[in-house]
Amino acid sequence: MAKTKKLFASLTRRGPHRVLRGDLAFAGLSGSVFTPEKGLNLPAIAFGHDWLAAADRYHGLLEHLASWGIVAAAPNTERSVAPSVLNLAFDLGTTLDIVSGVRLGTGKISVHPRKLGVVGHGFGGSAAVFTAAGMPERTRAVVALFPSVTSPPTIEPARNLRVPGLILADPGDPMSLRSNATELARVWPDSTLRAAKNVKAGGLIEGRRIARVVGLPGADKETQKIVRALLTGYLLNQLNGDKTYLEFSDPNVALPNTEVLDPFADDPVALENKVVTLLKP
Repeated sequence: MAKTKKLFASLTRRGPHRVLRGDLAFAGLSGSVFTPEKGLNLPAIAFGHDWLAAADRYHGLLEHLASWGIVAAAPNTERSVAPSVLNLAFDLGTTLDIVSGVRLGTGKISVHPRKLGVVGHGFGGSAAVFTAAGMPERTRAVVALFPSVTSPPTIEPARNLRVPGLILADPGDPMSLRSNATELARVWPDSTLRAAKNVKAGGLIEGRRIARVVGLPGADKETQKIVRALLTGYLLNQLNGDKTYLEFSDPNVALPNTEVLDPFADDPVALENKVVTLLKP
């Protein structure tokens, strides 16, 4: 555990790579891309933003991932009051096509086509599930950070996912009625549900947020630090196969500032089914 704590602490800080920033508009899609200065066959993720948030509100997170050797890109679409989760999911898939199909930077950067992942926050976390369900052969891992309820719901696509997934939840969030983290974990076969301590689900968004006028929370640096470490370690293991960070993917390991949750623990229906099973002759 001491080793894991040390790794966690190091992942809260910027990684060893110098970072370059680019614009997805060169490929016809509004958004940003962050890459290490150089590297071939790198892992990459497409990142989906939350409701009423722009992609640039996550640039610190994307830059952090790039500093650890992960190409990170985010489409800046579906920002209206009534966005389409399916359209954002499609744009996330397009983003993966762009970063994996185009030589980035000055030609010293490339992405391995089998090291692709999808990550999202809130509304974007649910969009990431739809993206992975639509690209089962290309997506290697999915991370849903404090995912929220959408229409259509994510339950059916999650049920059919056969890729590893990390779901981060904040049970103490006053906006938890919007969350579908537990529901996702119940149907997603290869997922781990972690509860993050001392975080605010909305605090992942960086900078001032206009949406605070309608009661949505603002930026929280402690949340950003914890999530960056958890996410980076998980992706380095799942996408890059780095065994140094194996425990970040292990559902049996209690990582710093988190606990692994049983998604069925508070489900009365599941409990009833278990009792019935035990009583059968």
